[in-house]
Amino acid sequence: MAPSVAERLLERLEQAGAPGGLCSLEAAAQLGVDHQTLVGAVKSLQALGEVIEAEARTATRWELSAEGEEVLRDGSPEVRLFRSLPEEGLPQAEAMKLPGGSLGFSKAMANKWVRLDKGAAGGPRVLRAVPSVQDTVQEHLGQVRAGGALPERERAELKRRKLLLEVTLKSFWIRKGSAFSTAVARPETELTPDMIATGSWRRLPFKPYNFSSLGLPPACGHLHPLLKVRSELRQIFLEMGFTEMPTDNFVESSFWNFDALFQPQQHPARDQHDTFFLLDPAEAPQLPPGYSSKVKKVHSQGGYGSQGYRYEWKVEEAKKNLLRTHTTSASARALFQLAQQEKFSPVKYFSIDRVFRNESLDATHLAEFHQVEGLVADRGLTLGHLMGVLRQFFSKLGISQLRFKPAYNPYTEPSMEVFSYHEGLKKWVEVGNSGVFRPELLLPMGLPENVSVIAWGLSLERPTMIKYGINNIRELVGHRVNLQMVYDSPMCRLDV
Repeated sequence: MAPSVAERLLERLEQAGAPGGLCSLEAAAQLGVDHQTLVGAVKSLQALGEVIEAEARTATRWELSAEGEEVLRDGSPEVRLFRSLPEEGLPQAEAMKLPGGSLGFSKAMANKWVRLDKGAAGGPRVLRAVPSVQDTVQEHLGQVRAGGALPERERAELKRRKLLLEVTLKSFWIRKGSAFSTAVARPETELTPDMIATGSWRRLPFKPYNFSSLGLPPACGHLHPLLKVRSELRQIFLEMGFTEMPTDNFVESSFWNFDALFQPQQHPARDQHDTFFLLDPAEAPQLPPGYSSKVKKVHSQGGYGSQGYRYEWKVEEAKKNLLRTHTTSASARALFQLAQQEKFSPVKYFSIDRVFRNESLDATHLAEFHQVEGLVADRGLTLGHLMGVLRQFFSKLGISQLRFKPAYNPYTEPSMEVFSYHEGLKKWVEVGNSGVFRPELLLPMGLPENVSVIAWGLSLERPTMIKYGINNIRELVGHRVNLQMVYDSPMCRLDV
């Protein structure tokens, strides 16, 4: 059997006898093998232990490009044009068709080898300006091919003309190791029962364990980016001292979704074009008796300093079941429970859950999405407190570029929309809505008159898109989701 490349390399290293070692490029040439094949043999010998020592080295050299090879063979374009030009010259259009004409004309003119007679009969004419020329470009390329060195100026000019290429060569300097041997003996990788029974393990070399190597990652499930951001948002709320509200009812009555929030029954948001109403069960069984009467009065007659909406409030409309359009309905339920306590105590609530709206689908809107909501109930809260809490909250999300815009909400006054700059879309994107709950919402519940509630809401999808650089929400949720994106998305850290 013919010796392997590794064995031939060891024999060549033994024959060399020099303590300095061998260059892998020279060894490959001497052994008549490709350099990459020799590199493979070096790495296989390194895996055997201290048989050899291999030091990686990097060097650069100059090689002729494909255009350079052509110039070395046929001459530079300017010289080829000059030699093809007859004594009487040629019209410029015909000269351009000569070998090297289109590429060499400007260089020949710059070298003053040819001249252009613009006053010649029949149009501009190209004529020789000197009797003979020397092709220094071809000579310089020949020097490079022979291994000679060129002055920096000439080398830079050939590189600019793309006739020379600077090539990086990676090689190894190979020396004998402490366990050098010309015989390739592969160490054993496992201890077998037969080795123990016969005692042969005492004479055999074993490959040492590599305790630093990493094993194959086990196949496992992966969290969707939305779930990662949800977990991070929940942790931020908890760090800020908030308590999570129960939000386990996707189906809600119009009373809690709209009426309790001082949203009139003729409001456009209650239209079927914006809300998904249920057919079965179509109505809620009952409403809070005393509280619903107060809500009816503040809608139809006013109260608590408000004139209300002055319309006939219908309990049938309030009983209609729907898929909740916001988690503020859960906030209304939580505040109502708070008002039933004997003594008011300040609270901070939050919720993160799914809501549903009859939206037109586009790059930033879906019919089903998640809403993040937070509220603070205490005495003496103002719009300034709200803006401060919003800046603290969004800064923990890693969103520092914020803008506030006055807005209208039926259940908050004053109200603000919150915008953040999206680097992917290169524009300001609405990331939330906020405001101070109206007295017409709070006082019918039974909360004290000096208690204010500041609240804000945002979608879970928008911060996720900003964090992970996703420009289309349909690539985050739905059938267009790339599962590889789910696998590769890193752990969410909103503050970095």
